[in-house]
Amino acid sequence: QVQVVESGGDLVQPGGALRLSCAASGFSGFSLLYYCVAWFRQAPGKEREGVAVSGNDGTETNYLDSVKGRFTISRDNAKNMAYLQMDSLKPEDTADYYCAVHNNWGNRLCDFTPSKYDSWGQGTQVTVSS
Repeated sequence: QVQVVESGGDLVQPGGALRLSCAASGFSGFSLLYYCVAWFRQAPGKEREGVAVSGNDGTETNYLDSVKGRFTISRDNAKNMAYLQMDSLKPEDTADYYCAVHNNWGNRLCDFTPSKYDSWGQGTQVTVSS
């Protein structure tokens, strides 16, 4: 089982920036290199939505349309870490943000399908407000 821990959530003013971190760990010899990594978010009263996803080596990424150009997903597989850089934040970005991973030995295209992700963090809260 892989453990995932997010950090970095905070209260920020509109137009501000935050960087969320995701630390993954697991069995002896675990490497994030063989996993899809995605960030999801859930705002109060709304359904969970995929925000950003990264393929195994980080070269393939995809984003929710509303965050394209503002959010950037990255990863450091050597450190088993992933990140979500969020710029030009808007009040509608307010939500609990979750990092999730799933095994991708076949290096297939990673996507936002939540049911594929079997390891989730506890979430970190992002509030965008003046």
